[in-house]
Parts: sequence; structure tokens; C-alpha cells
Amino acid sequence: MVYQNIAEAKFISRPNRFIAYIDINGNKEICHVKNTGRCKELLVPDAKIFVQKADNEARKTKYDLITVCKGDRLVNIDSQAPNKVFMEWVQKSSLFKNIARIQPEYNYKDSRFDFYIEADNKKALIEVKGVTLEENGVVMFPDAPTERGVRHINHLCKCVREGYDAYVVFVIQMSNVKYFTPNVKTHKAFGDALKTAAKSKVNIIAFDCDITENSIVARDFVEVRL
Repeated sequence: MVYQNIAEAKFISRPNRFIAYIDINGNKEICHVKNTGRCKELLVPDAKIFVQKADNEARKTKYDLITVCKGDRLVNIDSQAPNKVFMEWVQKSSLFKNIARIQPEYNYKDSRFDFYIEADNKKALIEVKGVTLEENGVVMFPDAPTERGVRHINHLCKCVREGYDAYVVFVIQMSNVKYFTPNVKTHKAFGDALKTAAKSKVNIIAFDCDITENSIVARDFVEVRL
């Protein structure tokens, strides 16, 4: 996944979860934050960031915040990126063979899952989660409580009982990490739901990504510790 019109800037502040003030070329601008998570460890004053200039000149926010530098580490915080990265990756990876159908945003009963895939006479429902929280090389999800995430995992367990394959895929929006684990300190119920899902034959996988100033590409599988 490649971004166009990327520029370097400096983070100033985040008055609410949707916008940030940035310094770009010495000018203070309002920037759209494409992630409603907390991102407190990333969005700190004077952090170097990379933003995308909007195509629509009439838009209130001229830029979208895409990537943050955390020390020497680049972290993509675009919440729309994981699904796009997964779509690119799944068609090249060995996770599914002989894919006959891929449908994003698939409605099944009272849930909407990120993907539905038919391959090798099997039917799979997939939920994708983007991961931006990292501490000492360990990556975690979520960075804020997510009741919606718990519901999706519980529904995937039901789907397995109804004959579907089911997956929770954590797309780690950075590289060179040690392992993934649920963030039970922030939301224990999510971690508990993930453990129950694994016992219920829901597949839990994670992979990291190569990040540049203007791109994010799937890299390799990362160990999952529940």
C-alpha cells in the first residue's frame, strides 16, 4: 500500500480524537487523525510525523496523519490501512489456496465482519485489527477498551460452531517486534474473549509490516502469546 503526497511535519497537540495541530514548514495546520485510539505513547509534542495532503482543497483539514516516528521506529497509525494491507497480503500468502471469492465488509446475521473468503471448498469469516501499541518490542491490542471487538470475537466463536472457519488477524503497523499479546491491563475482557476464541478453534494470527514514510506492506508472521 503506497500513499501519495506525503510530507514531513511535527506533532503539536491533539485537542480531540479526530484532529491534531501540526507544524509543517513552519506553519500551524489542523490535521485529521485517521485513528480514534488513544495513541498517547506516539502522539507526543514535537514527534516527527508524516502526513498526507488531501486532494480536496476545500476540506477543513488539509492533511491526514499517517505515520509517527517513535524513536527510530516508524509506526503507521492509519486505521484504514490494515484491511487494505490484509487484502493485498492474503492474495499472495499461503493462508488460503485457490481463493474463489473475497468479499470485504460481509454481513452475517447480526455481525459485519471485515472479510468473507471462499477457498478450497471452505468458507471463512475474518476480523482484522490494526496494532499500533508497542512497549519494549512487545505489541498489544487494544490501546483502549473495545466492547465492539469483544462482540466480534464472540460472534466468530458462534460461526465456528456453525461450520465456518474463523480468523482474528492482527496487522502490526510496524516492524521488528518480539511478539503480540492482548492488552489485558487496558481491557481484560478482550484478552479473555481471545483466549476463549482460540479454544473454540478460531485462528488467531499476527503479522508485522515494513513501514516507510509513504508505504505499508505486510512483512512476516509474529508470535501470538495469549
